[in-house]
Amino acid sequence: MWLILFRTLVVLALGWAGWHYDPFPGRPLVGLALGVLFAFAIIGLELRLRQVSAHDMVGALVGGVTGLIGASLVLGVIDRLDLAAENFVHMLLIVFLVYIGMVIGAHHGDWFEPARIIAAFKDASRLHQYKILDTSVIIDGRIADICETGFLEGTLVAPQFVLRELQQVADSSDSLKRNRGRRGLDVLQRIQKMPHMQVQIVETDFPEVREVDLKLIELARHMSGKIVTNDFNLNKVAQLRGVAVLNINELANSLKPVVLPGEVLRVFVLKEGKEAGQGVAYLDDGTMVVVDQGKRALGKTIEVTVTSVLQTTAGKMIFCRWPEATGSGPAENDSPRRSGERRSHRGERREGNDRGHPPEAADPRRGAEGSAPAERAE
Repeated sequence: MWLILFRTLVVLALGWAGWHYDPFPGRPLVGLALGVLFAFAIIGLELRLRQVSAHDMVGALVGGVTGLIGASLVLGVIDRLDLAAENFVHMLLIVFLVYIGMVIGAHHGDWFEPARIIAAFKDASRLHQYKILDTSVIIDGRIADICETGFLEGTLVAPQFVLRELQQVADSSDSLKRNRGRRGLDVLQRIQKMPHMQVQIVETDFPEVREVDLKLIELARHMSGKIVTNDFNLNKVAQLRGVAVLNINELANSLKPVVLPGEVLRVFVLKEGKEAGQGVAYLDDGTMVVVDQGKRALGKTIEVTVTSVLQTTAGKMIFCRWPEATGSGPAENDSPRRSGERRSHRGERREGNDRGHPPEAADPRRGAEGSAPAERAE
């Protein structure tokens, strides 16, 4: 309400000035119309400037003042030349230098950010080392651990549109999303409290771009920085557009211990695999271990032998063999066959006995003498 009142006062003041001072003698109504027209032009400019970031406005102001100073210096030299069109040349130089100063200052308004000015006095080498944080990497939380180790240098940039997205996630009705959003805000606050890290929140936005990922790419181009993320799709799109990316997942995969075929691992089989008989386990760093015939050891800790290692974009997969399964499996499978062989051998012995003795040997009256002929034969 107060803004509408203030705008009305501006219109009345400029209209009265045009009527009272009468820039066109004898035509007060023309002066009144001109004053009102200028008032509406100022209001339109004020509405337009709402979409401009603060540091761009500061840059335009500094550039305009610099242009005026430069114009005054040049005009002092031109006055001594005694040119015929001196007044026109004066106006041309003033308009040209002020316009160029405002455009250049607005285009490079990030030069006048307080963090950049402070960094220029502290450490000029860190001026262009901007690391722009993605929403997913803030929620992930591992970026805070990396910052604590001191491996990440430069200024961490948290764009305002990323903070808005974090706030929307934190205010979600879904409890899972709400917890993730709050976790991201806590992680960012944790990084801000680290004395050796500089976190800068920038107001730069790109209203013509809707997606947050594309805004991050444009901001990285604008600030000549790198995007820190763990989003695979954002990583690929940024690389296609020539923007450097620091992927936390790639860093974690590169730090995983090297496992060679033939090594023995002790794992806990957690669940079944996709293929028949497979079991799935995980190492302490989250690496998936696929155990052949490991379904039989579900819920147990076993020793497996590495057969191969597959490196994918999503991570590393280790394929293993369970020696006990391959050793006991055939024995169990062959047990019916071996028992059948034993039965057949007993049957052959019985048949042999029947063929080797005459029918009279079966007579019970001669059963006690059955061994006599054999002894005599010996």
